[in-house]
Amino acid sequence: VQLQASGGGLVQAGGSLRLSCAASGIPFNIMIAGWYRQAPGKQRELVATITNGGTTSYADSVKGRFTISRDNAKNTVSLQMNSLKPEDTAVYYCSANNPWTAKTVYWGQGTQVTVSS
Repeated sequence: VQLQASGGGLVQAGGSLRLSCAASGIPFNIMIAGWYRQAPGKQRELVATITNGGTTSYADSVKGRFTISRDNAKNTVSLQMNSLKPEDTAVYYCSANNPWTAKTVYWGQGTQVTVSS
C-alpha cells in the first residue's frame, strides 16, 4: 500500500504549485481522495476532497484558489494551488478515504509547501 505525494516546494506569495499523489496497492478508484495539511503547531486540517464520481469539496480558506482533480485510470489525485498565501504554508498530505464513511484509511507521506511573503 502506498500513497506517494510530490510537487511541494518554495514559492512566493501569489504563485502557484501543483501537488500530485499516486496510489498503489489499494482500490483507489472507488475511494474518496483527499488533501489535508498541517502547519507547525496546528492540527491537521482538511483542504479538499473528491469522490470517485468527481464531486469536490473545499475548505473555505482555499475555495476559488485550489482545485482538486483525479485520474481514476492512473490512480492519481492532484491539487492545483493558485494565488498562494503565506498562511498556506504547511505539510500537505494526500489521503484515500472510505467511500461510505469518508474516514481516512490511508495517508501519503506528506510534502512541504512553503509560501514566502
